[in-house]
Amino acid sequence: MAVQSVEPSTTSVDLGPAAALSCRECGERFELGPVFACALCFGPLEVAYDLPAGDPATLRQRIESGPANIWRYAPLLPVPADVADKPNLNPGLTKLVKADNLARELGVTGGLYVKDDSGNPTHSFKDRVVAIAVEAARAFGFTTLSCSSTGNLAGAVGAAAARAGFKSCVFIPHDLEAGKVVMAAVYGGDLVGIEGTYDDVNRFCSELIGDPLGEGWGFVNVNLRPYYGEGSKTLAYEICEQLGWRLPDQIVVPIASGSQLTKIDKGLKELVALGLVEDRPYKIFGAQAEGCSPVARAFKDGHDVVRPVKPDTIAKSLAIGNPADGPYVLDIARRTGGAVEAVGDPEIVEAIRLLARTEGIFAETAGGVTVGVTKKLIEDGVLDPSLTTVVLNTGDGLKTLDAVAAGPTATIRPSLEAFRAAGLAAV
Repeated sequence: MAVQSVEPSTTSVDLGPAAALSCRECGERFELGPVFACALCFGPLEVAYDLPAGDPATLRQRIESGPANIWRYAPLLPVPADVADKPNLNPGLTKLVKADNLARELGVTGGLYVKDDSGNPTHSFKDRVVAIAVEAARAFGFTTLSCSSTGNLAGAVGAAAARAGFKSCVFIPHDLEAGKVVMAAVYGGDLVGIEGTYDDVNRFCSELIGDPLGEGWGFVNVNLRPYYGEGSKTLAYEICEQLGWRLPDQIVVPIASGSQLTKIDKGLKELVALGLVEDRPYKIFGAQAEGCSPVARAFKDGHDVVRPVKPDTIAKSLAIGNPADGPYVLDIARRTGGAVEAVGDPEIVEAIRLLARTEGIFAETAGGVTVGVTKKLIEDGVLDPSLTTVVLNTGDGLKTLDAVAAGPTATIRPSLEAFRAAGLAAV
């Protein structure tokens, strides 16, 4: 990505405990503003905080008594204290499903959970990250929300903009799944298809930011990216709270840009630093589709550099061939003792069906990737089935219907005779 040309705002902004932007590479700090790359080394910027001090039990109680959405964690996020009173979609606090049926199928004895983020307002985890970006857009005076998207983010931005009173214009690859296109278009903003891959779309958006045409636009995953990324931390917060304020032993996370995985790790470390959970080892595993698996390939080859690829997979929401956070994913997987693995399209479809059949959860293709990778890691002896494991499903299967062929078991006349003749009575 190109360096954002807009200078940080010198006006005081209210983003709660957010104190500054800090470079992940060199550590240089900058004022809060709509920038995403370090002016010194071009490294990615992320939010640095003045987190609440004091008794962990008091903070835990404060969180538990908060709203039934991500705003219960407002003291740990770059948002104003009154964020829950503003018009927004209020995502979060989605179900952590104890997946005992799936556990039996996979041979997991230590407890298997599915964090099902399809329950968010636009049926994907992207509502979390967009909700945080909206507050940054308000703080910096933007009038239009935008993004480059593989589908889910486009819908989340369109919906959040409509609710919060922003204009929206979002950009997608021209060949997305029809369900995601409709969901992105229905909210009344502009939806623009770009001929090319997601990486082509992303490059275009980076150019638009530096052009007068983009003046007043907040690109949630470009010039607002440091704030946007913080929304993924709420997955870590919720998982630990729903487990009774304890860390999972193992967590399997899908990889697109890699930001979700890195921010989940950041969230877990923050909970430890605040004393909200006991500090103990945990492992983070990354999951990719074989048709777009540059991070998995780098991990297996022992490389620190992630070489870009051209995506070719049914898991379009993960089809980012040049993942910005890829190197950081490698660091986290190696540091925690995890791994990065990939599965092919047939295994993705099989895993979607497996999750639906065992737990009644219809996952989109990204969920098929995480379940499929979990199965593969267990079979290969990499993931320990005796430990508590959380698998992420980040979206609803209704968005990726083309991936799974399904239909009636039988079509019969409306009579008991016909039902018996079809051989279904004994089922």
